[in-house]
Order: sequence, then structure tokens, then C-alpha cells
Amino acid sequence: MKRLPFPPAAGALVLEGLLSRLSFGLISFALPLYARRLGFSLSEIGLLVALNTGVSVAVKPLMGALADRVGLKRTLLAGIGLRSVVSGLLALAAAPWHLYAIRSVHGLSMSLRDPSVNALIAEAGGEKQVASAFAWYQTAKTLAGQLSKSVAGFLLALSGANFGVVFLAAFVLSVLPALVVARFVPSDGRRTAAPQPEQDSAPTASHVVPFMGLGFLIRATADMLDGLVPIIAIEYAGLTEAQTGLVYTVASIVLVVASPVFGWLADRVGNRLVLSIRGAANALSSALYLVAPGFAGVLAAKAMDDLGKAAYRPAWGALMARLSSFDRRTRARTISFLTVGEDLGSILAPVLAGVLWSTWGIGVAMTARIGLALVTEAYAVVVVGRRSDLRRESISSVSGSHQSASRLT
Repeated sequence: MKRLPFPPAAGALVLEGLLSRLSFGLISFALPLYARRLGFSLSEIGLLVALNTGVSVAVKPLMGALADRVGLKRTLLAGIGLRSVVSGLLALAAAPWHLYAIRSVHGLSMSLRDPSVNALIAEAGGEKQVASAFAWYQTAKTLAGQLSKSVAGFLLALSGANFGVVFLAAFVLSVLPALVVARFVPSDGRRTAAPQPEQDSAPTASHVVPFMGLGFLIRATADMLDGLVPIIAIEYAGLTEAQTGLVYTVASIVLVVASPVFGWLADRVGNRLVLSIRGAANALSSALYLVAPGFAGVLAAKAMDDLGKAAYRPAWGALMARLSSFDRRTRARTISFLTVGEDLGSILAPVLAGVLWSTWGIGVAMTARIGLALVTEAYAVVVVGRRSDLRRESISSVSGSHQSASRLT
């Protein structure tokens, strides 16, 4: 039998990611349109879209600690179940406040799911294949995200713009990832066993905060243009809507193909090289938008941008796995703090790009992104080098493990 690219438990989590994104991708496509039908302004839709991430950031560290206490699999199943509730409630929503309330519940489900699923991938992927596991997880989510948007558009057209049909379809599909996790992901229970030699000391706040900063900078650089690319393509570069759609299609193919390659590279060569590729891709894409404002230039820039995202996820996942491995009893809590840094970067960077563009023009916005990519690269060189220092401290600090772990709360 041909060997899987990673352990079977990791494969089950990849399938969970595909099915989850297939389910909730329907909602991501339909929700802004439904909000518009209910009379939302564009700014209100922006608030609605960002609300779930804001709620998740606020409570994610608490949910990470809960996952460590009651078990990663149980918490993941709770998050998936709560998200199914969200899908079902959307089919019944009829007033603006309903959408805000439901979106807040979605944020709570994210805070339960994200630390647990990342910690489970870190454990299931193993020491030698963890970056590849994160890469395939990202690939599955990307594929499902693209497919679900097409399916959502088809369902709306077929049903005469009946949003309830889309939300009910999302609810039905949301059951599938729960079945996969319940059947194929091993139970972890409460991890109270004594730590292994490399896990003698949980990372302290002084160790985690610099990596939170790294996650913030990486995600900020990667997501700075999110939401602005269609405007860049149509209003700045003069592309048609059809050309813009083709740009997204080609870029998605690049991301899907490149992610496993970068996962393999991170596992066998190292994260520093892959992170450097990410930084170069982000900077080059920004320059291309400026110097080649046409179809070919925008296509190359978006493809380069997604190439950077393909490099970012496996390398960052491997870093999270490594940092959280020093005490597996607090793994989800450590990962929850690291992903909070990511979330903040994803929230704030597009706002910054919009302000810079509207105030000083697209040249300033792109130049700022190039500068941010260079700063992120320099910061990554310094912070990633601290992993070996952290490992040495871990091995020599058996007596201080529980005191160190408490500092993260």
C-alpha cells in the first residue's frame, strides 16, 4: 500500500478542513448578499463580516486553555457543533440584529475550533511531517472555498435567490466534518502525564509574545490587500470583471499546487528558507501592481501573492507546532495566543491599506507593504533563531515548568 504523505489522523483533519470550508464557504458567499437584502449599508456589512473574528480574538485564549483541560477532540467537536447551529439559525434569521447575534456565535465557535484543530494537526503531523500536514490542510480549505462559492452562486440562481436554501445546504454539510472527527481522529483526553525531556518547560510569555508579533506581521503583510484586489484590478488597472475572475482562478491554482511543495520544503530544508520566499513574494507582488498595471501584471502579482500565502501556512504551522511542543499539556493554549497575533494582523492590515490608499494614493500603500514585508523578514530571522534557545532553556528548566506555564494566562 502506498504510504500517505502524513499519518492517517492528520489525513482525517485535512478532510475535516475540506468539509468545514465547503459548508461554511456557502455562508461566506451568501451572507453579505443577504445582509444587503435586509438593508445593511456597506459599512455595516464590513462590521458584520469582521465581527466573528473580533469575538474569536477576545475569547480564544480562554478556549485554548479549556481545550487543554477537557481534550482537543472534544473541543473541536464542540466548535463544529456550534458552527452547525450558526448555519441553522441563519436559515431562520429575518432581522439585522439576528445576523449580528449569529455572527457573534460564529466567533465563539471559531475560538473553540481554531486552537484545537491546529494543536491536533501539530500532534498528528509528527516531528518530520508537520509542515506538510499544515500545507495539505490549507490546500483542502482553498479548494473547498473556491468550490463552495461556485455552488452557492448556482443554488441562489436555481432557487430564485432563496437564501434559506443556501443556509440549509450549509447546515446539512456541516454535519459531515463532525462525523469525520468523531470517527477517525483519536481521542486525546486530558493530558496530565509527566512531560517528556523536550517538554519540561512550557514557553513563558517572554517566549510567546515575540512569536505573536511574528504571526501579526506575517499575516498583516499577507492580508494587507484583502478586499482591495478587485478594486485594484478594475479601477486602477482597467480590467474587466471577467478578467478579474480569471486572475483569482489562476492565483488559486498557484496556491493549491504550491502549498504541498512548500510543506515538503519546510519539513526537509527548514522554515527559514520558506519564510524568506514568503517575504520576497509579498514584496514583489506589491511592486508588480505598481509597475505593470495591466492584465498580465495583475495576474502575475496576484499569483505571486498567493505563492507567498502558500509558503506562509506550512512554515508558520510548523513553528506553532514546535513552540507548543515543549509542554503538550498547554499546547492549545499556546497556539491560541499565537493565532490571536495572526487574527489581529488580518483585521488591522486591510484597514491600514485602505487608509493609506484613500489618503496618499496606491503608490504609498504598496510601498508601505513592501516595507512591511522587509521588516517582517528581518524580524523573522531574529525570532525564528530563538527556537534553539527556547529548546535549551526547556531541557534545563524541569523544576520551573508549572510556574512558567501559568504566566501565559
